[in-house]
Amino acid sequence: MSGRLQGRVAIITGAGQGIGKAYAARFLAEGAKVVIAEVNEERGESALAELSSAGGENVTFVPTDISDEESTKDCARQTLERFGRIDILLNNAALYYDIDNTDNSPDYLKRVFDVNLHGAWFMSRAVTPTMCEKRWGRIINQSSGAAYIYLMPPEERFRELGAFTYSQTKWGIVGLTKFMAGQLGQYNVLVNCIAPGVTMTEATKKIVPEEFMGMVTMMSAMKRTLEPEDLAGTAVFFASDDANFVTGQVLCVDGGACMPA
Repeated sequence: MSGRLQGRVAIITGAGQGIGKAYAARFLAEGAKVVIAEVNEERGESALAELSSAGGENVTFVPTDISDEESTKDCARQTLERFGRIDILLNNAALYYDIDNTDNSPDYLKRVFDVNLHGAWFMSRAVTPTMCEKRWGRIINQSSGAAYIYLMPPEERFRELGAFTYSQTKWGIVGLTKFMAGQLGQYNVLVNCIAPGVTMTEATKKIVPEEFMGMVTMMSAMKRTLEPEDLAGTAVFFASDDANFVTGQVLCVDGGACMPA
């Protein structure tokens, strides 16, 4: 039985670990050929070894720094050389595992924007020429529930205006999705966005204090944690023919923790 993505070729950024690797595994199971676009070569090689056991020659690893425009172009070029086409781009990579939410400096804000927001734009610029030429493509951006949740802990005294670094970039992804969808829809290149809640990856376990984990569960209407595999079905839907007339949309996948109008 063929999968919903049979014969499609997908580039998934940041697929060396966490949510990205879960996306890659599900896309392979659905019949896609997958490029692991990962900046960390050790993680990329490890993910390739793990996913090759099921995906065989349908999965490859291309070292990619999404904040470097030339690196994104090289990723697209290598994908075309290996698989002959690019159908799907999933912009999953972001600075998150090592993010420093206490650094409010302008330089650090620019660095995070370069990866989390501009990196998605660079990758999209690299793949859209071939998608538009053949008039079929799917771009799936990844935002976050952090774009919508604005409550901050109380302070004893005011020190400085926060940079809201991660949240700013993830709100930017929402806007980028809509503008890209507006331009690319006429070429049958559809652009949508997933906004995950707090997902139980190793990165989350490192960043979110253990005493807050119970609060994260209570914020969900479903009263359970969100696992990386819970996001994969939404990505498959956006990438498949089932979403043929869906573009410019943001879908929060968080068990009801955030319900934007």
